[in-house]
Amino acid sequence: MPPATGRTRRLPTLGLVLLLAGCATESPRPDAAMPDVAYPTTGSVERLDARLDALIPPEAVIEVLAEGFAWSEGPVWVPDGGYLLFTDIPNNTVHRWSEADGLGVYLRPAGYGVGEAPPGRELGANGLTLDAQGRLVLCDHGLRQISRLNSSNFTKVALATGYQGRRFNSPNDLVYHRSGALYFTDPPYGLEGLNDSPLKELPYNGVYRLAPDGTVTLLTDALSFPNGLAFSPDERTLYVAQSDPNRPVIMAYDVQPDGTIANGRVFFDAAPLAAQGRRGLPDGLKLARDGTLFATGPGGVLVIAPDGTHLGTILTGEPTANCAFGDDGRTLYMTANDKLMRIRTNTVGNGF
Repeated sequence: MPPATGRTRRLPTLGLVLLLAGCATESPRPDAAMPDVAYPTTGSVERLDARLDALIPPEAVIEVLAEGFAWSEGPVWVPDGGYLLFTDIPNNTVHRWSEADGLGVYLRPAGYGVGEAPPGRELGANGLTLDAQGRLVLCDHGLRQISRLNSSNFTKVALATGYQGRRFNSPNDLVYHRSGALYFTDPPYGLEGLNDSPLKELPYNGVYRLAPDGTVTLLTDALSFPNGLAFSPDERTLYVAQSDPNRPVIMAYDVQPDGTIANGRVFFDAAPLAAQGRRGLPDGLKLARDGTLFATGPGGVLVIAPDGTHLGTILTGEPTANCAFGDDGRTLYMTANDKLMRIRTNTVGNGF
Protein backbone atom coordinates (compact mmCIF):
# COMPACT_ATOMS: atom_id res chain seq x y z
CA MET A 1 0.00 0.00 0.00
CA PRO A 2 1.25 3.54 -0.70
CA PRO A 3 1.66 6.36 1.81
CA ALA A 4 -1.62 7.89 2.95
CA THR A 5 -1.55 10.57 0.27
CA GLY A 6 -5.11 11.49 -0.66
CA ARG A 7 -6.39 8.60 1.40
CA THR A 8 -9.45 8.70 3.62
CA ARG A 9 -10.13 6.71 6.76
CA ARG A 10 -13.73 5.81 7.47
CA LEU A 11 -15.37 3.74 10.12
CA PRO A 12 -16.34 0.34 8.71
CA THR A 13 -19.98 -0.12 7.82
CA LEU A 14 -19.41 -3.59 6.50
CA GLY A 15 -21.98 -5.33 4.41
CA LEU A 16 -23.03 -5.79 0.86
CA VAL A 17 -24.15 -2.59 -0.78
CA LEU A 18 -27.88 -2.87 -1.27
CA LEU A 19 -29.71 -1.41 -4.20
CA LEU A 20 -31.92 1.48 -3.16
CA ALA A 21 -34.54 2.83 -5.51
CA GLY A 22 -33.31 5.80 -7.48
CA CYS A 23 -29.63 5.64 -6.36
CA ALA A 24 -28.18 3.00 -8.71
CA THR A 25 -28.29 2.01 -12.33
CA GLU A 26 -28.39 -1.51 -13.66
CA SER A 27 -25.14 -2.61 -15.28
CA PRO A 28 -24.86 -4.54 -18.52
CA ARG A 29 -23.80 -8.17 -18.24
CA PRO A 30 -21.53 -9.22 -21.11
CA ASP A 31 -21.55 -12.74 -19.68
CA ALA A 32 -25.11 -14.04 -19.59
CA ALA A 33 -24.10 -16.66 -17.03
CA MET A 34 -23.63 -13.98 -14.37
CA PRO A 35 -26.68 -13.22 -12.20
CA ASP A 36 -28.73 -10.21 -13.24
CA VAL A 37 -28.11 -8.16 -10.08
CA ALA A 38 -27.76 -4.39 -10.11
CA TYR A 39 -25.17 -2.56 -8.02
CA PRO A 40 -24.43 1.15 -7.65
CA THR A 41 -22.06 2.39 -10.33
CA THR A 42 -19.32 4.98 -10.20
CA GLY A 43 -16.49 6.51 -12.19
CA SER A 44 -15.83 6.06 -15.88
CA VAL A 45 -13.34 4.67 -18.38
CA GLU A 46 -10.93 7.12 -19.95
CA ARG A 47 -10.07 5.96 -23.48
CA LEU A 48 -6.79 7.24 -24.89
CA ASP A 49 -6.15 4.63 -27.59
CA ALA A 50 -8.55 2.77 -29.90
CA ARG A 51 -6.98 -0.52 -28.79
CA LEU A 52 -8.70 -0.17 -25.43
CA ASP A 53 -12.11 -1.03 -26.94
CA ALA A 54 -10.89 -4.57 -27.60
CA LEU A 55 -9.98 -4.90 -23.92
CA ILE A 56 -12.82 -3.07 -22.16
CA PRO A 57 -16.15 -2.82 -24.00
CA PRO A 58 -17.53 0.71 -24.48
CA GLU A 59 -20.65 -0.15 -22.45
CA ALA A 60 -18.68 -1.44 -19.43
CA VAL A 61 -19.35 0.26 -16.10
CA ILE A 62 -17.65 0.23 -12.72
CA GLU A 63 -19.80 -1.43 -10.05
CA VAL A 64 -19.46 -0.84 -6.31
CA LEU A 65 -19.94 -4.20 -4.61
CA ALA A 66 -19.24 -3.25 -0.97
CA GLU A 67 -17.83 -0.34 0.98
CA GLY A 68 -16.98 0.94 4.45
CA PHE A 69 -13.41 -0.38 4.72
CA ALA A 70 -10.48 1.56 6.10
CA TRP A 71 -8.15 0.57 3.23
CA SER A 72 -9.01 -2.38 0.99
CA GLU A 73 -6.16 -4.35 -0.58
CA GLY A 74 -4.83 -7.68 -1.84
CA PRO A 75 -7.69 -9.20 -3.90
CA VAL A 76 -7.36 -12.81 -5.06
CA TRP A 77 -9.96 -14.98 -6.78
CA VAL A 78 -10.49 -18.49 -5.36
CA PRO A 79 -11.67 -20.58 -8.31
CA ASP A 80 -12.53 -23.70 -6.31
CA GLY A 81 -15.01 -21.77 -4.20
CA GLY A 82 -16.06 -19.11 -6.69
CA TYR A 83 -15.35 -16.20 -4.36
CA LEU A 84 -12.99 -13.28 -3.87
CA LEU A 85 -10.76 -12.72 -0.84
CA PHE A 86 -9.33 -9.30 -0.04
CA THR A 87 -7.85 -7.51 2.93
CA ASP A 88 -8.65 -4.46 5.02
CA ILE A 89 -5.23 -3.77 6.51
CA PRO A 90 -6.04 -1.24 9.27
CA ASN A 91 -9.03 -3.32 10.42
CA ASN A 92 -6.87 -6.49 10.46
CA THR A 93 -9.38 -8.49 8.41
CA VAL A 94 -9.51 -10.71 5.34
CA HIS A 95 -12.96 -10.46 3.76
CA ARG A 96 -14.76 -12.92 1.51
CA TRP A 97 -17.13 -11.74 -1.21
CA SER A 98 -19.23 -13.74 -3.67
CA GLU A 99 -22.18 -13.00 -5.90
CA ALA A 100 -24.29 -15.53 -4.03
CA ASP A 101 -23.38 -14.68 -0.44
CA GLY A 102 -22.22 -11.07 -0.51
CA LEU A 103 -19.67 -9.88 2.01
CA GLY A 104 -18.41 -11.73 5.07
CA VAL A 105 -15.40 -11.99 7.36
CA TYR A 106 -13.00 -14.77 6.32
CA LEU A 107 -10.13 -14.22 8.77
CA ARG A 108 -9.76 -11.90 11.77
CA PRO A 109 -7.19 -11.12 12.99
CA ALA A 110 -5.60 -11.39 9.59
CA GLY A 111 -2.11 -10.42 10.75
CA TYR A 112 -0.89 -9.50 14.19
CA GLY A 113 -3.05 -10.95 16.94
CA VAL A 114 -2.41 -10.20 20.59
CA GLY A 115 0.57 -9.05 22.60
CA GLU A 116 1.98 -6.16 24.55
CA ALA A 117 3.98 -4.52 21.77
CA PRO A 118 2.34 -4.36 18.33
CA PRO A 119 5.12 -4.52 15.72
CA GLY A 120 3.88 -1.67 13.54
CA ARG A 121 1.20 0.83 12.62
CA GLU A 122 -0.94 -1.40 10.39
CA LEU A 123 -1.42 -4.87 11.77
CA GLY A 124 -3.44 -6.74 9.13
CA ALA A 125 -2.41 -8.78 6.10
CA ASN A 126 -1.69 -7.09 2.78
CA GLY A 127 -1.25 -8.94 -0.54
CA LEU A 128 -2.79 -12.38 -1.01
CA THR A 129 -2.17 -15.19 -3.48
CA LEU A 130 -2.76 -18.93 -3.88
CA ASP A 131 -0.03 -21.53 -4.15
CA ALA A 132 -0.09 -24.47 -6.58
CA GLN A 133 -2.24 -26.45 -4.13
CA GLY A 134 -4.77 -23.63 -3.83
CA ARG A 135 -3.69 -22.65 -0.32
CA LEU A 136 -3.87 -19.00 0.74
CA VAL A 137 -0.48 -17.32 1.12
CA LEU A 138 -0.37 -13.91 2.76
CA CYS A 139 1.95 -10.96 3.00
CA ASP A 140 1.59 -10.96 6.76
CA HIS A 141 2.05 -7.20 7.03
CA GLY A 142 1.44 -7.05 10.78
CA LEU A 143 3.66 -10.03 11.62
CA ARG A 144 6.38 -8.92 9.16
CA GLN A 145 6.54 -12.28 7.42
CA ILE A 146 5.19 -14.44 4.60
CA SER A 147 2.59 -16.88 5.92
CA ARG A 148 0.51 -19.74 4.57
CA LEU A 149 -2.96 -20.35 5.97
CA ASN A 150 -4.20 -23.78 6.93
CA SER A 151 -7.86 -23.41 5.99
CA SER A 152 -8.92 -26.49 7.96
CA ASN A 153 -8.21 -24.83 11.31
CA PHE A 154 -7.18 -21.27 10.29
CA THR A 155 -3.68 -21.55 11.70
CA LYS A 156 -0.63 -20.11 9.96
CA VAL A 157 2.74 -21.47 8.90
CA ALA A 158 5.54 -18.92 8.55
CA LEU A 159 7.26 -19.42 5.19
CA ALA A 160 9.80 -16.58 5.53
CA THR A 161 10.43 -14.16 8.40
CA GLY A 162 13.55 -12.24 7.42
CA TYR A 163 16.80 -12.02 5.53
CA GLN A 164 20.31 -12.66 6.87
CA GLY A 165 19.09 -12.69 10.45
CA ARG A 166 17.08 -9.46 10.21
CA ARG A 167 13.30 -9.20 10.20
CA PHE A 168 11.48 -8.05 7.10
CA ASN A 169 9.96 -4.56 7.14
CA SER A 170 6.36 -5.37 6.20
CA PRO A 171 5.88 -7.68 3.18
CA ASN A 172 3.47 -6.04 0.76
CA ASP A 173 2.69 -8.07 -2.37
CA LEU A 174 3.61 -11.46 -3.78
CA VAL A 175 3.41 -13.65 -6.87
CA TYR A 176 4.36 -17.24 -7.67
CA HIS A 177 6.62 -18.25 -10.56
CA ARG A 178 5.93 -21.56 -12.32
CA SER A 179 9.16 -22.87 -10.75
CA GLY A 180 7.38 -22.76 -7.40
CA ALA A 181 9.43 -19.80 -6.20
CA LEU A 182 7.58 -16.94 -4.53
CA TYR A 183 8.57 -13.36 -5.37
CA PHE A 184 7.59 -10.57 -2.96
CA THR A 185 8.23 -6.94 -2.05
CA ASP A 186 9.10 -5.54 1.38
CA PRO A 187 8.55 -1.77 1.77
CA PRO A 188 8.23 -0.16 5.24
CA TYR A 189 4.54 0.81 5.09
CA GLY A 190 3.58 -1.29 8.10
CA LEU A 191 6.13 0.43 10.35
CA GLU A 192 5.41 3.60 12.28
CA GLY A 193 7.71 6.22 10.81
CA LEU A 194 8.35 4.10 7.71
CA ASN A 195 12.09 4.22 6.95
CA ASP A 196 12.75 6.07 10.21
CA SER A 197 11.09 3.44 12.38
CA PRO A 198 13.29 2.13 15.20
CA LEU A 199 11.79 -1.30 14.43
CA LYS A 200 13.25 -1.33 10.91
CA GLU A 201 16.08 -3.87 10.87
CA LEU A 202 16.97 -3.94 7.17
CA PRO A 203 18.70 -0.83 5.78
CA TYR A 204 16.80 -1.02 2.48
CA ASN A 205 13.42 -1.95 1.02
CA GLY A 206 13.84 -5.07 -1.05
CA VAL A 207 12.38 -7.38 -3.65
CA TYR A 208 12.94 -11.02 -2.71
CA ARG A 209 12.67 -14.57 -4.03
CA LEU A 210 11.62 -17.41 -1.73
CA ALA A 211 12.76 -20.70 -3.28
CA PRO A 212 10.78 -23.92 -2.82
CA ASP A 213 13.50 -25.12 -0.40
CA GLY A 214 12.99 -22.05 1.81
CA THR A 215 16.05 -20.07 0.68
CA VAL A 216 15.47 -16.31 0.58
CA THR A 217 17.38 -14.30 -2.04
CA LEU A 218 17.50 -10.51 -2.24
CA LEU A 219 16.84 -9.64 -5.89
CA THR A 220 17.23 -5.86 -5.65
CA ASP A 221 17.51 -3.20 -3.00
CA ALA A 222 17.53 -0.35 -5.53
CA LEU A 223 13.83 0.59 -5.27
CA SER A 224 12.82 3.14 -2.66
CA PHE A 225 9.27 1.81 -2.15
CA PRO A 226 8.73 -1.47 -4.04
CA ASN A 227 5.08 -2.47 -4.08
CA GLY A 228 2.98 -4.60 -6.46
CA LEU A 229 4.60 -7.13 -8.76
CA ALA A 230 3.58 -9.58 -11.49
CA PHE A 231 5.08 -11.73 -14.22
CA SER A 232 4.52 -11.42 -17.94
CA PRO A 233 2.56 -14.39 -19.36
CA ASP A 234 5.79 -16.10 -20.49
CA GLU A 235 7.35 -15.31 -17.06
CA ARG A 236 10.46 -13.88 -18.70
CA THR A 237 9.73 -10.40 -17.34
CA LEU A 238 8.98 -9.31 -13.77
CA TYR A 239 7.14 -6.01 -13.36
CA VAL A 240 7.48 -4.14 -10.06
CA ALA A 241 5.57 -0.99 -9.12
CA GLN A 242 7.30 1.69 -7.09
CA SER A 243 4.92 3.76 -4.96
CA ASP A 244 7.31 6.65 -4.38
CA PRO A 245 5.67 10.06 -4.96
CA ASN A 246 9.07 11.38 -6.01
CA ARG A 247 9.52 8.61 -8.59
CA PRO A 248 6.23 6.83 -9.33
CA VAL A 249 7.22 4.22 -11.90
CA ILE A 250 6.65 0.64 -12.97
CA MET A 251 9.93 -1.21 -13.49
CA ALA A 252 10.57 -4.21 -15.73
CA TYR A 253 13.29 -6.82 -15.16
CA ASP A 254 14.50 -9.81 -17.15
CA VAL A 255 14.07 -13.07 -15.22
CA GLN A 256 17.30 -15.08 -15.38
CA PRO A 257 17.53 -18.90 -15.61
CA ASP A 258 18.49 -19.07 -11.92
CA GLY A 259 15.45 -16.99 -10.91
CA THR A 260 17.30 -13.76 -10.25
CA ILE A 261 16.49 -10.56 -12.14
CA ALA A 262 18.59 -8.28 -14.37
CA ASN A 263 18.39 -5.33 -16.78
CA GLY A 264 16.06 -3.19 -14.69
CA ARG A 265 14.44 -0.40 -16.69
CA VAL A 266 11.50 1.95 -16.38
CA PHE A 267 8.55 0.39 -18.19
CA PHE A 268 6.06 3.14 -17.36
CA ASP A 269 6.50 6.55 -15.72
CA ALA A 270 3.37 7.70 -13.87
CA ALA A 271 4.83 11.06 -12.82
CA PRO A 272 2.99 13.07 -15.52
CA LEU A 273 -0.34 11.60 -14.33
CA ALA A 274 0.48 12.32 -10.69
CA ALA A 275 1.40 15.88 -11.67
CA GLN A 276 -2.17 16.34 -12.90
CA GLY A 277 -3.37 15.89 -9.33
CA ARG A 278 -4.77 12.41 -9.87
CA ARG A 279 -4.95 10.53 -6.61
CA GLY A 280 -2.98 7.34 -6.09
CA LEU A 281 0.46 5.94 -6.88
CA PRO A 282 1.70 2.80 -8.67
CA ASP A 283 0.65 -0.06 -6.42
CA GLY A 284 -0.84 -3.45 -7.35
CA LEU A 285 -0.86 -4.83 -10.88
CA LYS A 286 -2.08 -7.84 -12.85
CA LEU A 287 -1.65 -8.97 -16.44
CA ALA A 288 -3.98 -10.25 -19.10
CA ARG A 289 -3.12 -13.25 -21.27
CA ASP A 290 -1.98 -10.95 -24.08
CA GLY A 291 0.49 -9.16 -21.79
CA THR A 292 -1.59 -6.04 -21.15
CA LEU A 293 -0.94 -4.58 -17.70
CA PHE A 294 -3.80 -3.51 -15.46
CA ALA A 295 -1.88 -1.42 -12.94
CA THR A 296 -3.26 0.72 -10.15
CA GLY A 297 -1.88 4.24 -10.19
CA PRO A 298 -2.85 7.91 -10.43
CA GLY A 299 -6.57 8.06 -11.22
CA GLY A 300 -7.49 4.39 -10.77
CA VAL A 301 -6.37 1.39 -12.85
CA LEU A 302 -4.04 2.17 -15.74
CA VAL A 303 -4.34 -0.07 -18.80
CA ILE A 304 -0.91 -0.34 -20.40
CA ALA A 305 -0.07 -2.24 -23.59
CA PRO A 306 2.91 -4.63 -23.66
CA ASP A 307 4.84 -1.95 -25.57
CA GLY A 308 4.33 0.52 -22.70
CA THR A 309 1.59 2.61 -24.32
CA HIS A 310 -0.99 3.97 -21.89
CA LEU A 311 -4.26 2.91 -23.52
CA GLY A 312 -6.59 4.39 -20.92
CA THR A 313 -7.58 4.44 -17.27
CA ILE A 314 -10.42 2.89 -15.29
CA LEU A 315 -11.25 6.04 -13.32
CA THR A 316 -12.50 4.75 -9.99
CA GLY A 317 -12.72 8.14 -8.30
CA GLU A 318 -10.65 6.74 -5.40
CA PRO A 319 -7.00 6.04 -4.62
CA THR A 320 -6.84 2.44 -5.83
CA ALA A 321 -4.63 -0.14 -4.16
CA ASN A 322 -4.88 -3.33 -6.17
CA CYS A 323 -6.81 -5.44 -8.67
CA ALA A 324 -7.34 -9.07 -9.65
CA PHE A 325 -9.13 -10.98 -12.39
CA GLY A 326 -11.90 -13.34 -11.32
CA ASP A 327 -15.07 -15.20 -12.32
CA ASP A 328 -14.41 -16.50 -15.84
CA GLY A 329 -11.24 -14.40 -16.05
CA ARG A 330 -13.06 -11.47 -17.65
CA THR A 331 -14.00 -9.61 -14.47
CA LEU A 332 -11.50 -7.20 -12.97
CA TYR A 333 -12.03 -6.74 -9.23
CA MET A 334 -10.55 -3.56 -7.74
CA THR A 335 -9.84 -2.58 -4.15
CA ALA A 336 -10.19 1.20 -4.10
CA ASN A 337 -9.77 3.02 -0.79
CA ASP A 338 -12.89 2.10 1.23
CA LYS A 339 -14.59 0.16 -1.56
CA LEU A 340 -14.61 -3.10 -3.49
CA MET A 341 -15.39 -2.58 -7.20
CA ARG A 342 -15.45 -4.54 -10.43
CA ILE A 343 -15.67 -4.05 -14.18
CA ARG A 344 -16.22 -6.56 -16.99
CA THR A 345 -13.55 -6.84 -19.67
CA ASN A 346 -13.18 -8.46 -23.08
CA THR A 347 -9.70 -9.69 -22.23
CA VAL A 348 -8.88 -12.65 -19.98
CA GLY A 349 -6.62 -12.50 -16.96
CA ASN A 350 -3.35 -14.38 -17.11
CA GLY A 351 -3.73 -17.74 -15.38
CA PHE A 352 -7.36 -18.33 -16.41
